[in-house]
Amino acid sequence: MTEMMQALEQGDLALIEQLLETFLTKELPEDIYALAEVFMQYGYMKEADRVLEHLQFLFPEEAQLKIDRANVLMELGDEDEALDFLLEVEETAPEYPQALLVLADYYQMQGLFEVAEMRINEALSILPDEPLLQFAKAELLFETGRFLEAARLYEELYEQQVEFAGVSLTERLAEVYRAGAAYETALDYYLKALDDEVKPDVLFGAAYSAFQSQKYEMAIKQLEELKELDPDYFSAYLLLAESYTMTEDNKKAYAAILEGLKRDEYDKSLFLFAGKMALKTGLPAEGEQHLREAIALDPEYMEAVLALISVLAQQERHEDVIELFETLQKNDFEWSTLYPFAAAAYENLELYDRAYEFYRLAYNDFKEDATFLEKYVYFLLEEGKRLEAKEVLGQLITIQPGELEWQEKLETLEFE
Repeated sequence: MTEMMQALEQGDLALIEQLLETFLTKELPEDIYALAEVFMQYGYMKEADRVLEHLQFLFPEEAQLKIDRANVLMELGDEDEALDFLLEVEETAPEYPQALLVLADYYQMQGLFEVAEMRINEALSILPDEPLLQFAKAELLFETGRFLEAARLYEELYEQQVEFAGVSLTERLAEVYRAGAAYETALDYYLKALDDEVKPDVLFGAAYSAFQSQKYEMAIKQLEELKELDPDYFSAYLLLAESYTMTEDNKKAYAAILEGLKRDEYDKSLFLFAGKMALKTGLPAEGEQHLREAIALDPEYMEAVLALISVLAQQERHEDVIELFETLQKNDFEWSTLYPFAAAAYENLELYDRAYEFYRLAYNDFKEDATFLEKYVYFLLEEGKRLEAKEVLGQLITIQPGELEWQEKLETLEFE
């Protein structure tokens, strides 16, 4: 075995093959089985399959060998043969629940969640108190969005102080409560997890849960610590900026987002937030630049497009509004939310036919928007389009029945 271990560590396939021939013919079955486990541990799945095939030849009815070989074959991509071996395990065999668990795992990976749950439930009917089966069901429930059911099972295992290799039940409980929007409970578990070990994902989860629980100072504390621990944890910067915004410290929010952009210059959401913060802190040129960079990353980034065109409209830069709008049109990007901006800009540039075109296009989607309807009705009256103006006035009266101005204008038109 010593020579084999050295060959494995060196990755010497030729020597492994040579040693394996001798090993299979001379060693005891339990030692051969141990070698299969070593092969699996090191990722030599083909060699592990060969060893298990040899043991199956010696012990064709051994259920554990069928399960082990099925696991290896799944890793090798031969699911059909793997399933055949699993289905060969007798229901009366002590290993049957294990076979059901492997089947459930396979079906879960295939997205066949109902079938997977049926297999786990069958295994639990045989071994109702087996922690590994309870944990497997909790994991399945978590993945399928049944967070409260999953949390109940995780809680039971947590109270029993059950441990699973490579898994922290404290973290799992934090994650499942966070996924289920029980943020305060999630935060409690994240803080317990941090007492055990400080890790980037746990810090972020704690910060996110604190933010959602409106504990913004705590979120800032966790995120600042996260930045020190892992400066390249990109998600931290946007959440940190948002947290500072909630404490009404826009300057620190803007500084945080700029720091994030130094780390990740391809995140459009960072540029969008930077644009909004620059505008709020009285830096319109910087705000516009950030928004344009967000759109450069994604020309159909609706929120950034709307933010930029709103800024341009507020600054009465009608030519720039039209330039942006027509560029989007050339790229086959049509969004009715932008039509009122285009209509107003064309009107201000005295391009009345184009203004009329987009007022009409916008009308269906903005029939409940009094501000738009008011602009539209005055435009129609200026253009002498009395019949259409009457229709729009009627709509204005419907949504603002107390406004006498619209009733008076409609009556005036009726008598003309």
